[in-house]
Amino acid sequence: MDYIFDNERPIYIQLVEKLRIEIVSEKLKQGERLPSVRELALIARVNPNTMQKALVELENEGLVYTERTNGKFVTTNKELIDKVKKELAEEKIINFLNDMENIGITHNDAIRYLQELGGNK
Repeated sequence: MDYIFDNERPIYIQLVEKLRIEIVSEKLKQGERLPSVRELALIARVNPNTMQKALVELENEGLVYTERTNGKFVTTNKELIDKVKKELAEEKIINFLNDMENIGITHNDAIRYLQELGGNK
């Protein structure tokens, strides 16, 4: 995954968002052991403390758990993953509909345009 950060928000929050997407999109599989904090920090090119802070946030959400001597793992709670996926989808849809409204397109027209595109990018 590309780790490109903007300066508008804290990096750890952006890391949480990127890792959350990796989990719900199943790029990181349920029950999969995560690389160490240091390895993840190297991959993302961030300070290990920043990565640790992001992982603690994901652990607080229940998406990641720690086995004391074995490291950190992606949750096996499919219901939680599905719930987070739905929340992310809803957020993106609301943002899309708001963007369309800002350029004068009604919600119904925006939905119609999406249907016309039929998944074409």
